[in-house]
Amino acid sequence: MMDWSGNTGWWGFGMMFMGLFWIALIAIAVWAVLRLTRRPDGPASGGIESPRQILDRRFAAGEIDAQTYAESRRVLEGQSVDRTPH
Repeated sequence: MMDWSGNTGWWGFGMMFMGLFWIALIAIAVWAVLRLTRRPDGPASGGIESPRQILDRRFAAGEIDAQTYAESRRVLEGQSVDRTPH
């Protein structure tokens, strides 16, 4: 853009910088909204844990011991505790 003397001066740079500024500002706002509204996968986001996931989580947290974990896995997999199929 020319000023009254016919020189482009800093107007072109200023307009380009202002356009880039607004594009960056809008991109940051979109990123922030998506980041704040996106929820992680899992039970906290309304997903339902499978029985195996619950068992694994409880074992990892130390709520059950290895023997209880192994027995429960066999039951969930359709086997009895004495290792014979149902």
